[in-house]
Amino acid sequence: MATHRGEEEKLTVAKMNLTRHLNFLDGEDEVEDQNWDDWEVEDDAEEEQGSNPELRCLFCDSLYNSSSSLFEHCASAHHFDFYGIKKAYSLDFYRCFKLINYIRCQTVTNKCWSCGKMCDSKEELQNHLHEERPSEGSILPWDDEKYLNPFLQDDALLYSFDEDAEYEEEDAAPVDSEELAVHLSQFEHINIDDEGSSDRYASELMQPCANGPKEVQFTVNESTNHVKSSGRLVENGVSTVTNGMSSFENTEDIVSSSKVAANEITNINKKYFGSYSSFGIHRDMISDKVRTDAYRQAILENPSLLRGSVVMDVGCGTGILSLFAAQAGAARVISVEASEKMAAVATQIAKDNGLLQNGLPGEDSQCNGVIEVVQGMVEELPNADHIKPHSVDVLLSEWMGYCLLYESMLSSVLFARDRWLKPGGAILPDTATMFVAGFGRGGTSIPFWEDVYGFNMSCIGREVVEDAARVPIVDVIDSCNIVTTTKVLQSFDLATMHAKQMDFTAEVELEPNLDAVLNHPVGSKLETTFCYGVVLWFDTGFSERFCTEKPVNLSTSPYGPSTHWSQTILTFREPIAMASKVGAEKLGVVGTVDCPAVRIQSRISIVRAAQHRSIDISMELTGIGADGRKRSWPVQMFNLN
Repeated sequence: MATHRGEEEKLTVAKMNLTRHLNFLDGEDEVEDQNWDDWEVEDDAEEEQGSNPELRCLFCDSLYNSSSSLFEHCASAHHFDFYGIKKAYSLDFYRCFKLINYIRCQTVTNKCWSCGKMCDSKEELQNHLHEERPSEGSILPWDDEKYLNPFLQDDALLYSFDEDAEYEEEDAAPVDSEELAVHLSQFEHINIDDEGSSDRYASELMQPCANGPKEVQFTVNESTNHVKSSGRLVENGVSTVTNGMSSFENTEDIVSSSKVAANEITNINKKYFGSYSSFGIHRDMISDKVRTDAYRQAILENPSLLRGSVVMDVGCGTGILSLFAAQAGAARVISVEASEKMAAVATQIAKDNGLLQNGLPGEDSQCNGVIEVVQGMVEELPNADHIKPHSVDVLLSEWMGYCLLYESMLSSVLFARDRWLKPGGAILPDTATMFVAGFGRGGTSIPFWEDVYGFNMSCIGREVVEDAARVPIVDVIDSCNIVTTTKVLQSFDLATMHAKQMDFTAEVELEPNLDAVLNHPVGSKLETTFCYGVVLWFDTGFSERFCTEKPVNLSTSPYGPSTHWSQTILTFREPIAMASKVGAEKLGVVGTVDCPAVRIQSRISIVRAAQHRSIDISMELTGIGADGRKRSWPVQMFNLN
């Protein structure tokens, strides 16, 4: 289950001024202290000019210094109650963002934002404006992705309309305690230190607080936290924090920070589930034949597993998997969906297909269907008395995100497994495996920029590759650009694993696969190729353990048909020359043409990030020459959010 990268980029733009990415120090032996005094001095100069941004009214040319005063004016002069509408429709940040752009778009054409009446002049529109009238239908007129694009350039209101917003704790969704503990524990930074290497790094994390994000800088020295090669995260060190506290001094601090983290998780969850209200996302997922056909085969072609069973579908979306389960003969299908909109949609679809259950099981009402849709996070369902613990025969979910673990939905599936699945019950899929391989220059944008209608623009290609070494890329890699052997990075048994195993460290050794001749740089020896990075993908299995009649494998491999998950690409800071065998030994630097590496040892860690539903990835590389000499590169850090 993965969202579109393009839509995520639009949402990120909407709050880009609230987020600061990780900074990396490339190849330095010492961590340089960040001097935020310089930053503040620069900001002071800007504040003198723009500390009170001019916010333009939505309906006239009046200017205001705060969003609250602007909206007071809109309510009194133009019959527009922003806060009332926000509350009435439970609008989150992005829907408020869309609403503002929608109104500006309507107003400039002299069209009433509420009823749609076209006026002949601006004055006529001013006189016509009235209080908001309930929208017909379930879709709000401004709930369109195009309104994520600012209508006015540099519209300050878009970034300040929620500046006075308070946390509504009474309306906050419940937060799982383990999920909260993981979120808080991630603020203890992890250092990955290879034997014989003294590379150190610093990064910035965003610590949420009541008045907005607060930047906290963590610095880690050589003797602090390490990631052991066994895969366990060992956190024994204490991070040093500037512009903040490194530890809680009393109980009140702990309670306050816990509330802040809980609110942060709640807000992210709302945005996350809200993003799945877009039908375009569901169309792309259903249209992914590799994905949908795999689930359909596993459900319909294993009749002995599904017939007469109680099935729970976690994160049902449109309900397509629940419909398959009902078609396969399930006696009861509990479809859980956190998005209020999609829960209503799934209910209507089940009803339209004659599969919706009327009344609760055990009631005297006539039940003409087997599907019941339950709206809410699966962690909230213990309060649902009609779903008894350990009463589910088959637990079904399409939970996978980019790089398998992005979105952190797996923890919800494991929660449902432990709470409702019968002992010995089936979980579909029941296995997940992550793979890694090295890719060549054909997997980068370098070849494209080398010849653009006969012109050399390779300087752009080099810069793009340098930027890619800082950010993971979700894209499709052609199998012809794989230049190393493929290795298993990590395997998961969903029937037995624990949530903490989602955080892991694994070591693999990649050897050259010189069949990919397209990756040979011009002028290099034929037996030498360059590895520009590694690519990650995953398979999920419906194994013979539960699917005895028809085992199925869902693969996102570059060697098979492409899927909406694509692959996750981690680019090296510099390409590494590789060769399966070399001629006369030269005393060159390992990983260069003079001394290509015969193996690359990679240690990769993937952990749930401080920002809920994101993941952090670290990568350490060691090249081994034919003569046994080694060369290590500085650790690289990536954040997938």
